[in-house]
Amino acid sequence: MATTHSEYNEQTTATEVASAFADRIRGRNVVITGVGPNSLGEALALAIGSQQPAKLFLASRTKSKVQQVADKVKQLSPGTSVEAVVLNLASQKSVHAAASKIQSEVDRVDILINNAGMMVLDKETTEEGIEIQFGTNHIGHFLFTNLLMGQLKNAAKSSEEGSTRIVNVTSAGHRLSPLRFHDYNFEGKEVPVDERPPDGLPPMFSPSAGGYNGWLAYGQSKTANILFTVYLTQHLASAGIVSYSVHPGSIWTGLSRGLDDSGNQIMSKTSNFWKTGDQGAATMLVAAFDPALKAVSDPSAVYLSDCQLAKTAPHAVNVEAAEKLHHLSEELVGMKFPL
Repeated sequence: MATTHSEYNEQTTATEVASAFADRIRGRNVVITGVGPNSLGEALALAIGSQQPAKLFLASRTKSKVQQVADKVKQLSPGTSVEAVVLNLASQKSVHAAASKIQSEVDRVDILINNAGMMVLDKETTEEGIEIQFGTNHIGHFLFTNLLMGQLKNAAKSSEEGSTRIVNVTSAGHRLSPLRFHDYNFEGKEVPVDERPPDGLPPMFSPSAGGYNGWLAYGQSKTANILFTVYLTQHLASAGIVSYSVHPGSIWTGLSRGLDDSGNQIMSKTSNFWKTGDQGAATMLVAAFDPALKAVSDPSAVYLSDCQLAKTAPHAVNVEAAEKLHHLSEELVGMKFPL
């Protein structure tokens, strides 16, 4: 399988992609998480909002910040219907409330872009006591997505097959750690070899005496994003829904606000090409709207980088691990979601 535009690359912009797939955006209900000023979420909102979606739901933790972006979309695209939704992914109560708000407004969601993410070096937990990067980047999105599944399935019933999409934003950082099923909270428990970080990582990626390492925890959460995508693709293909996971590239965004000076120095050395927000959002739009990506036959072919399909670390596309993660996630949210 290949994308429609093989010429798209790291320099392609979301504005350009949205224009190319304007007919796929027009009239659609789109939900985007992680939307604030000067963020990837803002770049997504502006690009999609410019092409006449039916309704654009912008979700984020801080009402005033997401409202700023909603107002900007309305100013630049006056005909677009935009709604700001408060969504704190580190609170399952907030996730339920945000999903209920969207459910009360629309009976279909055509595109869900799980864009929100966080990175911290010191250990924190969600309201439910889950390590905060795993709890926010994956568990919060897992719950939000499944609560909106009725709306997604409704959209798929009356749309061209494969045009209803769930996009999970991940990172090349997934290569730092598999899913640590035996110690997902980084409590210093012994984990089997296949759940340990790959050999040869620098010392800064070693767990502390208490068992925590923020980089590894981030890597685990980003692996979870891809495994979630694998599971969704396998179980929703028959319903006409496809899912892709996207590495947006290297962009200086609010994601790094939880890093100290040494953390930012490490980040600065991870790429030779730093994208603008508009360039960073481009791959998400390819994943969400490119008609060539309407089906996934191989569970390992769910990952995009620089607007093209790319290879992941093997641990991120393991079908058995994806199944296991689904059941663990159900336990952590206290709900069953048979797909």
